[in-house]
Amino acid sequence: MTAPEEEDEAEGRAIDDYSSRVLDVVDAIPPGQVMSYGDIAEYIGDGGPRQVGRVLARYGGATAWWRVIHADGTPAPGHDSAALTHYQAEGTPLRSDARPVRVDMRRARWRGNR
Repeated sequence: MTAPEEEDEAEGRAIDDYSSRVLDVVDAIPPGQVMSYGDIAEYIGDGGPRQVGRVLARYGGATAWWRVIHADGTPAPGHDSAALTHYQAEGTPLRSDARPVRVDMRRARWRGNR
């Protein structure tokens, strides 16, 4: 089943086009690389960081959510430990001097397949 045909189980309705496009980008981010919420909005040419965050909060549990972070390199609030486990497993470049966890955006940012 493709993303547009998936159903939001809680609501019983099809996922909207915007959410589908966001999730497609998240699925395309390679292991060890990241995009910010704003990067994704810019990449698809629609919405902004908050709209992308809303999509991930609602539908992102089945995606590599840890690859979508704030522009400062920090993961979603409350997800530092789980994200760090994924970053270490994937070899994502981290800022060693930063606490809490912070991805090195200069080395880890994925620009997309364009």
